[in-house]
Amino acid sequence: MSNDTVRALQWSERGLRVLDQRRLPSVVEYETFDSAQGVAEAIFSMRVRGAPAIGIAAAYGVVLAARQRYRENPDNWREAIEADLAKLASSRPTAVNLFWALDRMRSEIGAVEGDPEPHLLQAARTIHDQDIAANRTMGDLGASLLVGASGVLTHCNTGSLATGGYGTALGVVRSAYRQGVTNIFATETRPWLQGARLTVWELEQDGIPATLIADSAAAYLMKSDAIQWIAVGADRIAANGDTANKIGTYALAVAARHHGVKFMVVAPTSTIDWRTESGESIRIEERAQSELLNEYFARPSSVIKAWNPVFDVTPAELIDCIVTERGIVRNPNRQAMKVLADAG
Repeated sequence: MSNDTVRALQWSERGLRVLDQRRLPSVVEYETFDSAQGVAEAIFSMRVRGAPAIGIAAAYGVVLAARQRYRENPDNWREAIEADLAKLASSRPTAVNLFWALDRMRSEIGAVEGDPEPHLLQAARTIHDQDIAANRTMGDLGASLLVGASGVLTHCNTGSLATGGYGTALGVVRSAYRQGVTNIFATETRPWLQGARLTVWELEQDGIPATLIADSAAAYLMKSDAIQWIAVGADRIAANGDTANKIGTYALAVAARHHGVKFMVVAPTSTIDWRTESGESIRIEERAQSELLNEYFARPSSVIKAWNPVFDVTPAELIDCIVTERGIVRNPNRQAMKVLADAG
């Protein structure tokens, strides 16, 4: 598959190799983690980020936990590994793929006989491979909706860096580029600048031209008629179609509706939390004030503080379609979403 060369996660005999996304684009550096605790720290510290990639990393983390616990005591490794699963689960609270992957790996533990590593490693690799295949399917499905469009805007990073490979919303951009959509825009995505540091770096690696804009320029871009679609990913989708995604997504959806720009969410069905009825119940992660405040305002005597939510929730009524590997849900609501559950 052309235009798809970046891989954020690589398995080796020593452990999980993680591309440290905090250092991109100036430094491309992989770090190897040989324990579940190390993988949990990699997720928490945002060395690895993006809901699907977090789930995949956690799956490999279970493999490393099983390796360690089995070596320590072959008789009670199943009991001992529960602490490692809990540690992985606590690394990020919003991305449902994390818990989906851990549940799937836990279901494999019961089928293990003898050394658990070979069986669990195959299970983790299957999750990884299935994610890439699903992304390519979603890319082509989403791009089919962009036929006739000249421009698309994406927010945050939803490409190979955030997934097993190819990407969700950025996978749609890749497929759309192949079919002739050449006006590709990416937001900076503050405060971590995933768009400015990661998305445009990733597109450059694969030779896909793109234009970077400040987050605050998005509404003006929509008014210019340069884009007809916005494509974003998701960290959690409620049963009614409400979608939690990177902070700023909600504002884009509001502006898109005003300007007649179509709004697309692209995510695998593992991102849908069927137990969460609506976005009102989604826990939104808040990170440290220091990620926003410069050193001057971070001093103890300052009266200035920062509010730093990582995600927001876009109501389903502002979403034109949700693209998954099982198909497209147009005008999502509780009834429309049930089609995906039935397809599973």
